[in-house]
Amino acid sequence: MNKKIVVFLIGCFSVTVHSQEVITTKLYETYEEFKEPSLDKRRIKYHQIQPLIARFDANSKYEVQKVGKSIEGRDLSLISIGSGDVDIFLWSQMHGNEPTATQAIFDILNFFDAPSFQKEKSEILAKVKLHFLPMLNPDGAEVYQRRNTLGIDINRDALRLQSPEGRTLKRVRDSLDAEFGFNLHDQSTYYNAELTDKPATISYLAPPVDYERSINEVRSNAMKVIVYMNKIIQSYAPGQVGRYSDDFEPRAFGDNIQKWGTSTILIESGGYTNDVEKQEIRKLNYVSILSAIYTIANGSFNTISIDDYEKIPKNDRKLFDLKIENVTYELLGKDYVMDFGIYRQEVDDEMHNSFYNKSIIVDQGDLSTFYGYETFDASGYKIVPPKIAESYDSQNPMASLKEGIAFVKGSLPETGFFINQPVHPVSQNYELNDFNLQPGVNPTFFLQKDGVLTHAVINGFLIDLSQPLEKQNFRNALIYR
Repeated sequence: MNKKIVVFLIGCFSVTVHSQEVITTKLYETYEEFKEPSLDKRRIKYHQIQPLIARFDANSKYEVQKVGKSIEGRDLSLISIGSGDVDIFLWSQMHGNEPTATQAIFDILNFFDAPSFQKEKSEILAKVKLHFLPMLNPDGAEVYQRRNTLGIDINRDALRLQSPEGRTLKRVRDSLDAEFGFNLHDQSTYYNAELTDKPATISYLAPPVDYERSINEVRSNAMKVIVYMNKIIQSYAPGQVGRYSDDFEPRAFGDNIQKWGTSTILIESGGYTNDVEKQEIRKLNYVSILSAIYTIANGSFNTISIDDYEKIPKNDRKLFDLKIENVTYELLGKDYVMDFGIYRQEVDDEMHNSFYNKSIIVDQGDLSTFYGYETFDASGYKIVPPKIAESYDSQNPMASLKEGIAFVKGSLPETGFFINQPVHPVSQNYELNDFNLQPGVNPTFFLQKDGVLTHAVINGFLIDLSQPLEKQNFRNALIYR
């Protein structure tokens, strides 16, 4: 090829890449203009998205179809926009307790209805047609559980197609014969990017089509788009991208949709520091998905090498909410230096609208190969068992903590399992068991240094006794009846 032509093509590619990076930056900076305000908590329900779907149905830019029903009879809707020849199919919340991308879908739909970015949107919608199925498992979403009402994992129903939700997904995929598919999920917040202390905030996968993990053109195209998306996310969450396990699962929809000819991109939303409701991760979904749509629309993904796909760190699962390391723990008259890894487990309320935390020790001993969202080096500190008292000053709970009191007797509320104070209310006849820390035990104890209590651990939350409680990351204690 003529050297001048090569230089010209490289120059054009550089301009395209630079242009896309500028657009991505603008997408991130202007996100609040498009964020759907009615969806601001993870536990979203079917009834919350119906007015939004109706709004798009009334808008001539969009085409809305009822494409199926859940087991309990809730409508499954497909929202489409664009006039291009390339069909892109995005589906979310196949698992009812994985709603982060569902929120991002409505942000993206708002983006395409807004007056800004007209040039870019015109380019996209002239080249592609987008199809969104925003809540595939509304019955599961209602009770914030992974499985559907039948009790099965829809993502393991691609072969038998026993669930109406799975049959709908298969039927829509086949009718569209989409070139690209986005399979949108949430993963555990305890995944980290392998060999780092960084959470796997976003994990990607181009699902395999066989046990040999063969790479055909369909899967290769998915890999190229993932390489591009990874580059985007690195600008906003550096080091916080993982690569989901590519073990072939013959029953899974992602693997089969890839096999059926749609270049499929799995996006898993994990954890992000101090983002309990995953709103920053929602924003990253919005930016990276729109950026991927843009690179598909203009075809620039074709020039991307898949070599960088394997360079994305694998997912690992070595994160705790709280890791206390190098602390001295006395047992049977002897001192041991240990680490403790703590999960702050979520327990839903009766209506699955909110939750409280019920923490447990997950592991203890040498945890030097593990990490924490919050890590406290307790070298020189000693664990002190908690005390129980007859009363405490609810206006000044820190005073009780400084005395080593973590349990208080008294009259208990008639209902409820938690309290937003840093002490555990207990019944009048409650007695503390012998102090013994083991996996599965609720972590409530104190840390002492040079004979002085310096920190409390109440229900897995670390409290610095020298700082005001309102400035610390504390959520709730437990009520023991």
